[in-house]
Amino acid sequence: MKTNHTIQDLSPHLFWDVDFATLSFEKSKDQIIYKVLEFGLMKDWNIIKDVYGLETIKNISLELRSLDVVTLAFLSNLFQIDKSNFRCYKLRQSNPSFWNY
Repeated sequence: MKTNHTIQDLSPHLFWDVDFATLSFEKSKDQIIYKVLEFGLMKDWNIIKDVYGLETIKNISLELRSLDVVTLAFLSNLFQIDKSNFRCYKLRQSNPSFWNY
């Protein structure tokens, strides 16, 4: 893990509900990756790619309980993994929504 980035380098809108002082790239890895994948900017993506590497991002994203369909399609294409291998896809299929909006 590279340490030339700090938590403050990430967009502040990602962690509006969390105190930056309590976050750590190592301890809050899952939360940081999830928030950047779902709500981050391109600069945030580049930071987590530098800090964690694509392999770690892949392993964590495979286990996330929810991802929007665009992010899921992006990750599936980036990592060349079928969508059905993602936990969020399996959960969405097992709990269909009554409203398609």
